[in-house]
Amino acid sequence: MFFGETAINLDAKGRLAVPMRYRDALVEHCGNHMVLTHSAFDSGLLWLQPEQTWERVRDDVMALPSFNARHRSLQRRLVGSATAVEPDSSGRILLPASLRQVAGLEKRVVMLGMGDRFEIWNENALNAKRSEEELNLDEQASAEMARLVL
Repeated sequence: MFFGETAINLDAKGRLAVPMRYRDALVEHCGNHMVLTHSAFDSGLLWLQPEQTWERVRDDVMALPSFNARHRSLQRRLVGSATAVEPDSSGRILLPASLRQVAGLEKRVVMLGMGDRFEIWNENALNAKRSEEELNLDEQASAEMARLVL
C-alpha cells in the first residue's frame, strides 16, 4: 500500500509533515489512526503503522514467552515505547522527544513507504545503512531473493 521515499525536515517542535501523496490513503485505510514505535531490527529509525497493522504486530510480540530475555527486550522496544498518533489539520505528526532522541532523529529525516508501514529514518543513518548493505549484498542474498524477477 505505501511505497516511495521522501526527505523531510522536522519542524522546531519535532513534527513531521506527512507527504500529500499518503494523506488520502491514510484517511481511507485507517482513519488517520496510527502508531509510532521503534524499529524491531535497526537503530536510527522509527516505524509508523496504521493502528490495525500495529495491533497485529503488538499481539504477536506480546504472545512471545517473556521468560526469554530477547523477547522481553523486543516487547519493551516495540510495545513499551509505542504511542498513538494522528495528523493535525495541517497533516503533521508530532514525533515524541523520547522516540526522536533514541532514534537520533534531528532536522533531516527520510520517510520510506514499506508496504503496510512507514520507516522514519535519520537521514545519515539511512545513508550509512545503504552503504553497508551494498557492501554485503552478495553475502546476504537468500534463496527467496534469488527467485525474484527484478
